[in-house]
Amino acid sequence: MVPVVIDTNVIVAGLRSGGGASRQVLRRVLAGSYLPLFSNALWLEYEDVMGRPVWGEETSHEERVQVVGALAAAGRWVKIYYGWRPNLRDPGDDYLIELAVAGGARAVITHNVRDLRRAELRWPGCAVLTPAECLESFA
Repeated sequence: MVPVVIDTNVIVAGLRSGGGASRQVLRRVLAGSYLPLFSNALWLEYEDVMGRPVWGEETSHEERVQVVGALAAAGRWVKIYYGWRPNLRDPGDDYLIELAVAGGARAVITHNVRDLRRAELRWPGCAVLTPAECLESFA
């Protein structure tokens, strides 16, 4: 299993569409190909987005809760002992990099690659990838 950090925007995209790379990333997690890593900060972001009015009619609230619950069951919780702040242009995204470093992630999967790839600090072995790039890299 490939350890990864999945940004909230990938969860939203995957659950709002009937297909696409984000949906396929979620399917690969549930199939056991990817190991999602979670921290308290990321999980709070997941919970927050579940209550936002960003959802289409592709999935119901109950289905979204089931999928996120299944992701939690498939993943690993990581405690963050050291913060790398400030690292990114948007300090609100630093927790993604901190989780990736603490958990030994091979990638942070996000649609916000532009901002995350501009990190001041770099970690070899941990890439910032779009869902499509992730699918190509970890087939």
